[in-house]
Amino acid sequence: MSRLRKSQGDHRYYLLPGMGRSNRRHRRRVLLVAIFVGICGSALFGALLYWVHGR
Repeated sequence: MSRLRKSQGDHRYYLLPGMGRSNRRHRRRVLLVAIFVGICGSALFGALLYWVHGR
């Protein structure tokens, strides 16, 4: 009887949306892509400013 209660208690909790492992991997990938795009965009903008004002 106690074994039955323990197994029911193990499944009592639930994860809220966004707390799963796959969502954390997805958010990490989105963050890394955003950082990469931000660095590339700022480098291109800096090169454009250098090209325009360097002449």
